[in-house]
Amino acid sequence: MENKNDNIIKDDPTADIKEESEIVNDTVKIAETSLEDKLIDSQDKLLRALAETENQRRRHETETREAFEYGGFNLAKETLSVLDNLQRAYQSIKNDENLKNSKDLDKFLENFEIIEKDLITIFEKNNIKKINCLNEKFDPHNHQAMLEIEDENVNPGTILKEIQPGYFYKDRLLRASYVAIAKKKDTKIDEKVEK
Repeated sequence: MENKNDNIIKDDPTADIKEESEIVNDTVKIAETSLEDKLIDSQDKLLRALAETENQRRRHETETREAFEYGGFNLAKETLSVLDNLQRAYQSIKNDENLKNSKDLDKFLENFEIIEKDLITIFEKNNIKKINCLNEKFDPHNHQAMLEIEDENVNPGTILKEIQPGYFYKDRLLRASYVAIAKKKDTKIDEKVEK
């Protein structure tokens, strides 16, 4: 036997409308939350894009400024070899036994010195400065130790000899100075020798 109430509920058209209304409300709520999520997501993407654009603009400004300031860095670095070769040639000619007896040697060496001074003047005008390192404390950022010399008269780590000069281009290291530094006399070796 069927219950009369069962037929009434099944046949009640308002029940179907209520169910459909609840489904539509749920769908609208889902759509509203997804629209809000989409809006938040879009705002986030926009902010990220704006931040990326600003970062690119700053990077470009920095690169442009550095290109103007340090554009001659590579040329300056390459030009140092000209000065080095000129100084080596000067020393080689000055110390050559065959040329020491030549009457024109002093005049020739004087011309080398003039060229060297001109090059150094050009370097200084273009912000290429020599690193003064003799009797200074060793700095691994500006110096490269090539050898150690035992010397009790100075503090360990003091630069005793400059093997090759170093240079700065404005505030950047162009080339490190090759140096010889002082070290304490090794007493352990002396004790072994005495035994």
